[in-house]
Formats: sequence, C-alpha cells, structure tokens
Amino acid sequence: MSISIGSTGSGNRPATPEDLEAPLIPGGRLLPFLVVTALFFLWAIPNNLNDILIRQFMKSFNINRSSAAGIQIWFYLGYFLLAVPAGQLMRRFGYKTGIVMGLVLLGTGCLMFYPAAQAGLYVFFLVAQFVIASGLSFLETAANPFIAQLGPTASSERRLNLSQAFNPLGSITAGLIGTVFIFSGVHLTDAQTAAMQAAGTYQAYLHNETLRVVTPYLVLGVVALLWAVLVVLTKFPSLGAEDVSREDAGPPKHVPLFQRHFVLAVLAQFLYVGAQVGTWSYFISYVEAATGSGEKIGGYMLTGTLAAFAVGRFSSALLMRHFHARTLLGVYSAINVALGLVAVTRPGWLGVGCLLTTSLFMSIMFPTIFALGLKGMGEKTKTAGSILVMAILGGAALTKVMGMLADSKGGLQAAYLVPVVCFAGVGLYAWLGGEHEESELAS
Repeated sequence: MSISIGSTGSGNRPATPEDLEAPLIPGGRLLPFLVVTALFFLWAIPNNLNDILIRQFMKSFNINRSSAAGIQIWFYLGYFLLAVPAGQLMRRFGYKTGIVMGLVLLGTGCLMFYPAAQAGLYVFFLVAQFVIASGLSFLETAANPFIAQLGPTASSERRLNLSQAFNPLGSITAGLIGTVFIFSGVHLTDAQTAAMQAAGTYQAYLHNETLRVVTPYLVLGVVALLWAVLVVLTKFPSLGAEDVSREDAGPPKHVPLFQRHFVLAVLAQFLYVGAQVGTWSYFISYVEAATGSGEKIGGYMLTGTLAAFAVGRFSSALLMRHFHARTLLGVYSAINVALGLVAVTRPGWLGVGCLLTTSLFMSIMFPTIFALGLKGMGEKTKTAGSILVMAILGGAALTKVMGMLADSKGGLQAAYLVPVVCFAGVGLYAWLGGEHEESELAS
C-alpha cells in the first residue's frame, strides 16, 4: 500500500496569483529538496511489496489468508506505535535526525529478511516488517512537513504535491519488482505436491520460494543505508515552526479537539485505509480465483491497479480546480461502492476490471479526508494530524477481517464486501460529516 499525507492548507481551492508567483524551491535549497523528495518514491516500495509478500508467504509457508494478514498487522502496528515518538524526536533534534533514523530502521529491517529466510520462520519476517514500518513512520512524519516548510507558504501545496507525485511511481515499481523477481510462476497441483512430499523435496521447494524475497529486500536495505549517509552529508536549512494553513493563521484559537467533523474524519480515515490495504492485499488472490490465471498475471494486474492509482492522483488534482474536494470524495466513494459490488457478484475478468478501477477513485481519499479533518482545528492542528495518521491502523484491522472472511465459506467474494462497506462509510462522511460548520467564522 501506498499512504501519504496531503497538504493541510487550502489545497481545495484554485491557485491564486500569489500562489503561482511564489518560488517553488528557493535558491540554495534544491539539493535537500531532491534528497527528501526521493524518499516519497523509496517508502512506497516496501509499502506495496506487502501485497506481494502476502501471496508469496501463503505459498512458501503454506498458510491461509488470515495468517498471511499478519504481514499487514505487524506493519501497521509499527506505523501506529512509532508515529508519536518520531514526532517528539524531531521536535527536539530536527527533521534531519528523524530522516536518518527512519532510513537506518528501514535498512535494518530489510537486511533482517536474510536471517529470517535462513531460519525459515514466518514470525521473524513479521518482526522485520515491524522494524521496516517503524522506519517508514519516521520518514513520513518528517518528509511531509519538511517539504512544506522548505519554501514560501504560498507555494507549499504545489511543492508538497510535486514530491508526492513520486509516491505512486514507487508503488508501480514495487509491483513490477515483486512480479518479476519474487514470484516464480510455479504453482504446484495437489498431485505434484504429494509427489514432492513422497520424494522428500517439498520442504526444499518451500525454502527456495521463501528465499526469493531476500534479494529485493537486501538491495532496498543497502539503498536505504546509503541514502542515510547522503542525508548526513547534505546540508539542511534551518526551518522554523511547523507551517499552518491560511485558515488557521493569526492568533491561536482555543478550540476543542474532538469536534464532530474531526472525529468523523478519523473514522473515515480508518475505513478508507482498511479498504485500500485490504483491496490490494488480496487482489492477486482474487485474480487467480476469478480467472484461473497464475500469480504472474495477478502481479501484473496489481501493477495495473497501482498505475490507475497514480493516474487518479494527477487527474484528480486537475479536477479539484473546478470541483469541491468533498464533492469528488462523495462521488468517488459511490463509484467504488458500485465497482466493488460488481467485483463481488460477478467474479471473472469483469470483476477484476472493476476491482482494478477502484484504485483510480481511491487516489484522492487519504489526503482529502486528512485536509478536511484539520479544518478549523487551530492550535490543535498538530495533535489532530497525529491522530489522523494513527487511524491507518484500519489497514491492519480490516485486512485481518477480510482474511478471516476469505478463509470462510464465503471466500474472497464475501471478503470484498468489507471494502464496499468502507467506501459507503467514506461516502457518508463526505456528504454528511465532512464540513467544519464554523470554519469561516473566525476569519
């Protein structure tokens, strides 16, 4: 999965002349901008390799979908538990320290895949996933505000969106890496499995399948550690306090934290992340079950749905110049409910096509919910932002629910009712609970 925080300023309105004239990257700051922007691409790779790992470990460890969901559970626990400590560390020592720490944790977790594969223990991979996600939590917590503050406030939205554009490109790269280098394309029949077990070669086959995940993660780990060295050697500018949106500019506003629109945004974010992660986690299995195709075809189709996500990011940014973000969020949610129902009731290539297309309309959901939730939060903006990030725990909880349903009599068709319900919830939030009623009164 790929999850990035959008601009929390006034990103839902058309650009003003002031915005367009403000320099995107001030002189002397291009190098730190490029070094940090590369992280948006980098962290998307382990995020989206999880969808490959789930299918691969179901084969190599001979486990069911519910057990394979542990990949996402341990991963999102790392995100959830380390978000606040990461913020505290960076408030004290700065963004550069947080980025280096995140890259070291990411590299360490990736390198842990080698001893985990040699030991042949699934739980070791889960621990490695937790370490990787802990690093990514540091990177995401640091990179977004750093890019926003790297230049004038008037161009912060454009600058952050430019950096975020590299995130879906990393997602596509992950899909291709997993399909080409991790999936072997070998799927044993029951007769072949029985024959290998009788010959005493079945365990060696499973071990070889497990080893296929090692090389991509070792390469990723080395890249992360080398990038940490590059960050250490790069001179970072001294940035002031965290940027705030224009809506919240001026004297601090003493507002309650748990306002109705914010609480509903947290719930909507929980549902959305669960829908996104769950949809992608079992997408390959759905393709195999619905069409009879192999894992390679499923992997390429997963790459296709990640590409649709990227197209949605760019096209929706243009549409937001003409339509309110809440309107697009509601319409996109309704479309995904319809697409999901077709995927549930009409398994086959039609269902695969509908499920693939849901990513196109998922693309705006996380940053839009995030921005809407922070409207009018005033002095509580930082705390509210941390809670919204922690709502990504839905990726662990609801993926587990989908795995349990997929292993039941209902199978994958029943499992994909979960994202359908989640998209319906996001739609209700957009239409009924996404507006801050007093957002303009203090202006």
